[in-house]
Amino acid sequence: MIRERRFVESILEEDIGRGDLFALCVTPTPATAHIIAKEDGVLAGLVYAKELEEIADITIEFKHQDSASIQKGDLIAVVSGTQTRLLSIERTLLNMMQHASGIATNARAYSALLDGSGIKILDTRKTRPLLREFEKYAARMGGVVNHRLGLDDCLMLKDTHLKTIKEIPAFIAHARTKIPFTSKIEMECETLDQVKIALESGVDIIMCDNMDIKTIKAASMLRDEISPSVLLEASGNITTQTVKSYIGSGIDALSSGSIVHQATWLDFSMKMQ
Repeated sequence: MIRERRFVESILEEDIGRGDLFALCVTPTPATAHIIAKEDGVLAGLVYAKELEEIADITIEFKHQDSASIQKGDLIAVVSGTQTRLLSIERTLLNMMQHASGIATNARAYSALLDGSGIKILDTRKTRPLLREFEKYAARMGGVVNHRLGLDDCLMLKDTHLKTIKEIPAFIAHARTKIPFTSKIEMECETLDQVKIALESGVDIIMCDNMDIKTIKAASMLRDEISPSVLLEASGNITTQTVKSYIGSGIDALSSGSIVHQATWLDFSMKMQ
């Protein structure tokens, strides 16, 4: 958990700086605090809270686990240590848990709508700078499947890439000799003609970008005819209001940036006992 440890350490450094001034004014004494949920949602953030527990030399007894559904008024955790330690880490702990839980709650709203459909709901790279691992972890806690973490784990040819490529089949054949054996190639398509080219060029995944359901069904039939092993992903204006309309379209996955960038923090508070 080295990366998580460094992440938490950097948050503490940002907030505490050269030292909590309150700690200079009092003598440390044993104290306990309760973390309370102030609204319903899905809990996330425990992986990072446990790193904070070790760094700050405190004890956090969680009453719920990551990805658990919680309700307003629930006791989420009991935090023990000196009063100076608890007060110095209060904002760090709450910020991490509120942020992660907000994303997990939004992710659960999406994933629940696709239960039993066989369609995966995916997040995207539309994350806040330097928070990608944290935000994608939070999305997983809500039942979302992570899309690629970065440019290094899948070769995706978006419309901007395709503008720079003269011959798609030749480029993909060449790319296979350059990228790792385990890496997949995904191509963004807006029309059925592009879908046909992608299928005949040997891609692994086709992203149906902003296609209507009728066109997606036609793309699915074309996929089944030319290369049945290719996966179809739909993207573009995927919201909780539209996800169900894709059920039965032949699509394998839906991706939505709004899972992360439209999530709002879940409200928690810490009460000293």
